[in-house]
Amino acid sequence: MPASRQHHVVALLNEPQSPFELACAAEVFGSVRPDLPAHYTFEVCTRRPGPLPTTVGHALLVESGLDALRRADTVIVPGWQPAGGPVPDDVLDALRAAHRRGARIVSICTGAFVLARAGLLVGRRATTHWRRSGQLADAFPEVTVVEDVLYVDHGDVATSAGSGAGIDLCLHLVRSDLGSSYASQVARSMVLPPHREGSQLQYAAPPTPTGQGTDVSLAPVLEWALTRLGTDLSVARLAGHAGLSPRTFARRFARQVGVSPGQWLLQQRIDAARSLLERTDLPVETVAARVGLSSAVNLRRRFRTALGTTPGSYRRLFGEAATAKGEADR
Repeated sequence: MPASRQHHVVALLNEPQSPFELACAAEVFGSVRPDLPAHYTFEVCTRRPGPLPTTVGHALLVESGLDALRRADTVIVPGWQPAGGPVPDDVLDALRAAHRRGARIVSICTGAFVLARAGLLVGRRATTHWRRSGQLADAFPEVTVVEDVLYVDHGDVATSAGSGAGIDLCLHLVRSDLGSSYASQVARSMVLPPHREGSQLQYAAPPTPTGQGTDVSLAPVLEWALTRLGTDLSVARLAGHAGLSPRTFARRFARQVGVSPGQWLLQQRIDAARSLLERTDLPVETVAARVGLSSAVNLRRRFRTALGTTPGSYRRLFGEAATAKGEADR
C-alpha cells in the first residue's frame, strides 16, 4: 500500500442492506482513531443514490452512485439480499471494471454471490455463510466453495463467511496492507482479538451431549503458551500444562480453536516474528530464536509459505523505520 496517499475503500450497498455487515467494514476502514494515523478513506455507494431500505426497517441515505467504484482501491460488497438474487448488469459491469483497473474486490457473507455472478470467482476457492454454502456451490459450479473457513483471500479478490467473519477478513486485509502492529491496534480499539486465521472453522462444534462431560476452556493454556513461544511447546508439554493426555488435548484443542495445536502455534510464531520485524532491528536469526522457529533459514521458509515474502522484504515494507521515512517523504 503506497505511503503517499490514503487507500480508498468503497462499500457497494443493495436494498435491503444489513447494517451490521456494512458496519463490519465501516468500523475497520472508516472509523477515526485519534491514537492511530489514518491510512484509509471510506465511502458507501449504491446503484440509485438516495434513501436505501435496510433489514432493520430504517433507511440509510446513500449519496454516491456506481461512479464511486471508479475511484476505489478496495470495493466491499457487505452482503446481498436476497442471497443469490438478481444483480443488475450495470452493477456487475462496474465491479468487473474496478477489478480490471486493479481494485481489490471483497465480499462479506452473501456478497459472495455477487462476486460469483460477476465472474470474479471462476476457478477459485471462495466462502460464504455456512447456511448458504450449498446454494452458492449449486448456483456456481465453477467456484470451489469452502464451507469451514472464515475467509479466503486471493489478493485481488477475497470472500468471507458470515457477518462476524467479515470483521476477521477486514482486519486481515489491514494486516496485509499495513502490517500486524497497525492491525493489532485497530483490533484493540474494537476490543477484538488481533487475528483469527482464515482457515479456522466458521462456527463452534455442537455442545457435548449430557453425560459425556463438558470441555474446560483452554484459554489459560493458550495465554501461557504465548509467553513462551521461544521454548519447546510440544503437544505433550501443552497437554501436561492443561492436565490432559496429548490425545485428549489435541482433540479438545481442535474442537475449541478450530485448528490443530501445531497450526495454531505456527501462526502465533509467525505473528510474533512479524511484530519483531516491524518494531525492532534485531537480526533475523535472533527473531527466529525468540519466537521458537529455531533458525533464520526456518523463519524464511515459514514466511515464504505463509506470506509469500521474506523476513527482510517484510521488514523493509512494514518496519517502523520504513514507515517513518514514508511519513517524512509525504
